[in-house]
Amino acid sequence: MPWWLWLMVGLGLFLTDLLVPGGFYLLFFGVGALVVGLLAGLNLALPPWAEWLLFSGVSIVALLLLRRPLMSRFAFRGHSPAIDDLVGETAVALEDIAVDAVGRAELRGTTWNARNGGGTPLSRGQRCEVEWVDGLTLWVRGV
Repeated sequence: MPWWLWLMVGLGLFLTDLLVPGGFYLLFFGVGALVVGLLAGLNLALPPWAEWLLFSGVSIVALLLLRRPLMSRFAFRGHSPAIDDLVGETAVALEDIAVDAVGRAELRGTTWNARNGGGTPLSRGQRCEVEWVDGLTLWVRGV
């Protein structure tokens, strides 16, 4: 490939990484393409197989060495779903819920499935605390 094509591929990978969510993967392949393009542009002629090998090697080494620091620098540690914020909130039982039974509870204006994980039954209108969330089911205990 000519040197200018390597540079175009590298810039295209940079732009694609900016436009597509995924956490800095294509960026490093863009770095590999730019390195090969710059070397080819400086008339350091390499056979095509060596250019591809250099591209792959630089990309993978850059990915392995630089991705984690880059992710921590921009605080992309993964997102925790907003549903985890419900732990510790107070819900209201909409019906009687026996111990280890599933019923309905209201939390933040929404009706949820609620499993009574406490040691005492919950009565209708009783406040209960969310212990943890399992999918769309709140595990609650009486307050």
